[in-house]
Amino acid sequence: MIEKLGLEESKVPELCTSLYKYYGTTMAGLRAIGYNFDYDDFIGTHFPPFRICSFVHGRLPYNVLKPDPLLRNLLLSLPIRRVIFTNADKTHAARVLNRLGLEDCFEMIICFETLNSTNKGSDLVNESNISSTGIFDINDYYSHPDLELPKTPIVCKPFEEAYEQVFKIANINPQKTFFFDDSVRNLQSGKRMSLHTVLVGTSHKAEGVDYALESIHNIREALPELWESGEKSESVGYSGKVAIETYVKA
Repeated sequence: MIEKLGLEESKVPELCTSLYKYYGTTMAGLRAIGYNFDYDDFIGTHFPPFRICSFVHGRLPYNVLKPDPLLRNLLLSLPIRRVIFTNADKTHAARVLNRLGLEDCFEMIICFETLNSTNKGSDLVNESNISSTGIFDINDYYSHPDLELPKTPIVCKPFEEAYEQVFKIANINPQKTFFFDDSVRNLQSGKRMSLHTVLVGTSHKAEGVDYALESIHNIREALPELWESGEKSESVGYSGKVAIETYVKA
């Protein structure tokens, strides 16, 4: 953000925190408040000199991720569909899965490019509440909560449009789908969309959370019905689709 968008270094941490809080991702927030850039420039699929997301992801400590054979066996033993729904770009998602040894454990990956493939960032952002400088002051929103936050053209969690698209793309029934995430906000959106929600990373439930797991490795003990559903589907000739959606930490 400092090198590619010309932002002052001292303002970046607070800006990132605010954008993530209100928009789910920094990129979605930047577009909402008035920064205009080609999505390909940001996620790094074209134009190497301007690969902002690659610039960022390339500095992530991927080396700390190790193969997880226990999780792999759990996932492969599930008799239901498994779909990844992440705000990350496909390269980052694939790299994480590869490091964990889970690259063949999911039917599909629904990522940034999936939900924004026809939107390259050339559309105009909502100009209401944008200052004369062209940039909405997101940090000023704290002291003026009566202001209307500009909308982002990017489709991502926690916005309901993203979930609706996922349901169509993956052809799943949300009422028969378990949604795993480490973000309470994302899960609350999912709950409003009729998903069964599972918070990963803590055993403490919150509003909008149906189940809470300290570790994803506890999934079989906490949700044995996921393994039973496949057997029941076969015994009664159930033609509907049950799915488990999960995430890749962006």
